[in-house]
Amino acid sequence: MARNKTDFTEEDVYAFIGTVDNEERRRGSYELIELMESVSGEKARMWGSAIVGFGSYRYKYESGHDGSAPLIGFSPRKSAFSLYVFTGLEEHRFLLEQLGKFTMGKACIYVKKIEDIRKDVLKELMEHTIVFLSKKYTRITHE
Repeated sequence: MARNKTDFTEEDVYAFIGTVDNEERRRGSYELIELMESVSGEKARMWGSAIVGFGSYRYKYESGHDGSAPLIGFSPRKSAFSLYVFTGLEEHRFLLEQLGKFTMGKACIYVKKIEDIRKDVLKELMEHTIVFLSKKYTRITHE
């Protein structure tokens, strides 16, 4: 079975953020780190080469594919932030209507500027996601 590209690594989060070319994206990354650490109670950790994640859980699909993933996270991509903060559940969709200016991908929310979204709504999205994932999957503790 193929290995996940986004496994937890020991790479330095702040060294990674320092490589982000766009000053606005770097500033937004520091803001997201502070907010996500506050909401999750977990320190920022690198997942793969470009995802900053907070907390983690172990999943196993019916297909047999298994692995680990961050509870919440983000990636400062060239054109936008990729936010991994949404369960995809219909019952949480109402929060997206209040979030602000963004687009959706299959598994993430794309935001050009952190100022384009409401942080209180983002916080609520993250809280719902953490609760959902913690109930559905096994949380992993990192030392």
